[in-house]
Amino acid sequence: MHRAFLPPARRPYRTVESDLDPNRPDPTRQQRRGVYLLPNLLTTGCLACGFYAIVAAITGDFSRAGAAVFAAMIFDGLDGRVARWTRTESVFGKEYDSLADMVAFGLAPAIVAFQWGVERIAGYGDAWGRFGWIASFFYAVCAALRLARFNARASTADKRYFEGLPSPSAAAVVAAFVWFSSEWREPGLAGLILTFSISAVAGALMVSGFAYPSMKQVDWDRRVKFAYFIIVPVFLALIAAEPPTMLLAMFSTYALSAPLFWLGRRLFRGRRDLPEPPAA
Repeated sequence: MHRAFLPPARRPYRTVESDLDPNRPDPTRQQRRGVYLLPNLLTTGCLACGFYAIVAAITGDFSRAGAAVFAAMIFDGLDGRVARWTRTESVFGKEYDSLADMVAFGLAPAIVAFQWGVERIAGYGDAWGRFGWIASFFYAVCAALRLARFNARASTADKRYFEGLPSPSAAAVVAAFVWFSSEWREPGLAGLILTFSISAVAGALMVSGFAYPSMKQVDWDRRVKFAYFIIVPVFLALIAAEPPTMLLAMFSTYALSAPLFWLGRRLFRGRRDLPEPPAA
């Protein structure tokens, strides 16, 4: 028979142990085990700072609790950049970073605000006490939703912008305000209401659709004018002189920037669409 009409040769069936036992790993498949050390150590530092902020808030040391949240922000900013620079990005590191962010920027600020103000505001009535813990819990829920949405849309999102206020920035607003307010001898009912209102607003901004500029696309190797570089030590000196006040001003400005720009565009568009008055 002509070779073109011959049936294709069948490969002999080879039985391996993995075919007999589905729970047994295939010995022919190479599996990588272990995790990258340096970026995950930085993520662990972020988690440790968040845990310390919770412990400090429980013991009543709110200055250190606020400072710990900002230390967590430093570690969180470093782990991803170090992973990209050293080409050690991994799925494990991404998931670990999300869990650390939930503790440091979700639970820690909520517990800090709760520990600082709920007992005080409850003294003005049970209704105010319920408002305090609901606002704190609302912030924690919004932080979880913000992180879940970020992970779900990470592959398709525009890298130049964040959808909603980033959770580290929201945590910075809450922690800085509690740090700033802890220096008051007695904030009073108005100060306590403002604290929990800021927590609720920061949570709402996290799950909003406002576009916030991202710093991930900044070219750190690009040359800049010498005058621009002078701004960095000036800001560092101001922060060192009065940390809670300056950090609160900086991150509050960033948090309010997107809603104000959105409102300005709406007002400008409304004025532009108005019909022109008839000529005299």
